[in-house]
Amino acid sequence: MDTKKLRQKILDLAIHGKLVPQDPNDEPASVLLERIKAEKERLIKEGKIKRSKKRTKTSDTPHYENVPFEIPDNWVWTTIEEICSKIGSGSTPKGSNYSVKGIPFFRSQNVYNDKLVYDDIKYISEEVHQKMKGTEVLANDLLLNITGGSLGRCTVVPADFNCGNVSQHVCIMRSVLVEPEYFHALVLSSYFAKSMKITGSGREGLPKYNLEQMAFPLPPLTEQQRIVTEIEHWSALINEIKQGKADLQITIKQTKSKILNLAIHGKLVPQNPNDEPASELLMRINPKAEITCDNAQYTQLPEGWQIVSMQTLCNLIDGEKQSGIERINLDVKYLRGERDAKKLMAGKYIPANSLLILVDGENSGEVFRTPIDGYQGSTFKQLSITDEMNADYVLLVINLHRKTLRENKVGSAIPHLNKKLFKAIEVPIPPYNQQKRIVEAINIVFKHLDTIMESL
Repeated sequence: MDTKKLRQKILDLAIHGKLVPQDPNDEPASVLLERIKAEKERLIKEGKIKRSKKRTKTSDTPHYENVPFEIPDNWVWTTIEEICSKIGSGSTPKGSNYSVKGIPFFRSQNVYNDKLVYDDIKYISEEVHQKMKGTEVLANDLLLNITGGSLGRCTVVPADFNCGNVSQHVCIMRSVLVEPEYFHALVLSSYFAKSMKITGSGREGLPKYNLEQMAFPLPPLTEQQRIVTEIEHWSALINEIKQGKADLQITIKQTKSKILNLAIHGKLVPQNPNDEPASELLMRINPKAEITCDNAQYTQLPEGWQIVSMQTLCNLIDGEKQSGIERINLDVKYLRGERDAKKLMAGKYIPANSLLILVDGENSGEVFRTPIDGYQGSTFKQLSITDEMNADYVLLVINLHRKTLRENKVGSAIPHLNKKLFKAIEVPIPPYNQQKRIVEAINIVFKHLDTIMESL
């Protein structure tokens, strides 16, 4: 289940008037809108807010000939400007005049859709705060990121909030007689994102005028409250589903690891006394190989198994240098399917169905099988496994040690695979035929587990 899409659907139903039933006894939204205007006039007269320079005093309800979508009869279309007493961004103190403690100063990295995050919070003094009253945040304000990579991210300031200010990258929207969480739902809806042309890669700012003039579907106040209650109910349910999904993903990952562990200890498939012993197999690989029967890590292995180091079974090599032939660059982004193929006229030739192991970067130790002939990417080495071994079995052992390899990289600027550690990995070797049976059994089980993962 795609919980993100489900959450978005709930919000879209809410602002279309389709999440909760209408009640004919509710005060119509048209009356609510007049009360909002009256309250704003009162605040103007008391000098608490200023009248918009673009509008004169009026009680006329905005008229929309081409409405964005149909809404219930007791709702009305208005604008964000009409239902807000304040729409404006903050500012940064001169000289980034921050304090060790004092008044919280929120930047875009502190504003998330579900809450204000105090990690990496800045502070300003009381004196600076008094000079920045126009950027002051109040309880129940809606904070919206209006620039940068977090464009469109927003949250409602908690009701028990004390005091704070925001930077110029965050807009304060202070609604009047509108449920803050309903306003929040609207801003998180796909309607708002489309209207403001917010995309995943967009880094443009949201102009204040566009925000002010955006059409706002206003329900009766009591219906807003019912909508918020229903959204909270669904949100709690979705969070439970999401947590259950995360827990199951962890369980599946742990199950895979346990299965691999059972496999290399000889406990996944039955032994066959007719199999050629691993000792004879290893004599063909390297008669001088250092071989042990058991050690502290692999105790009580089945009869016929042996233990050797990874360097006995495989080598890290480079492909054959070639030039004058156009081939695909087998880099990590291509092999992960993150970008289209790039072609080179020279490089280290790697044939299709070869194994490449990452030796540079955070994911050093990850192995890829090449889908096509090409040139070896600069962050790879070719993993050459002896033909006497089942390559897929060796890969299972490497996969079981991925965490150790990832946590023990070498190098400071660019982390590299710890080749010494890799070569020293102790590999329990079953007879060749049993290697095949282990791989087949794991493939069947992992396929079922992957199907479960895909259905989540």
